[in-house]
Amino acid sequence: MKKIKKDEEIEVTLGAEDLKNFKVEVDASEVEKQINELTNDLQRTRADFENFRKQVEVQKENTKKMAQLATVYKILPLLDDLDRAIISYKELAPLAKSLEKTLKELKLVKIGSGEGVEFNPDLHDAVMVEGDGEKEVIAETLRPGYYYEGEILRPAMVKVKKI
Repeated sequence: MKKIKKDEEIEVTLGAEDLKNFKVEVDASEVEKQINELTNDLQRTRADFENFRKQVEVQKENTKKMAQLATVYKILPLLDDLDRAIISYKELAPLAKSLEKTLKELKLVKIGSGEGVEFNPDLHDAVMVEGDGEKEVIAETLRPGYYYEGEILRPAMVKVKKI
């Protein structure tokens, strides 16, 4: 028999027969505790990932909306020019219906600001006021306003008449 020194490593080879008789004592409560900790860690990691995925989706949607809104803001001066051209040249009247249809498809709708429409400070920006009456109505639209996706994008610039 070989003498073993302290801290010396021993290599033992066990066969299948040896393993049958080999018993390991395990503390079941300790194993269950470790399983519970690992399960909780996994659930937290899954929840964190799901929250991250949702946050990325929201950010993607917000970025898309901001890009669309920026594009719409850039075309507003062009729309103002087209409105003035249509008013000045009656031959362009058919263009107005086509333009309105296209804008509606883009979820961009003009704010009602025709002559005689009641003035609404939420929808209209009054730059001039005439008269002494109590009721305020629009006398003239100086620049059309627009809704975008149901929200006010730009109020209409109007001249108001008190009657």
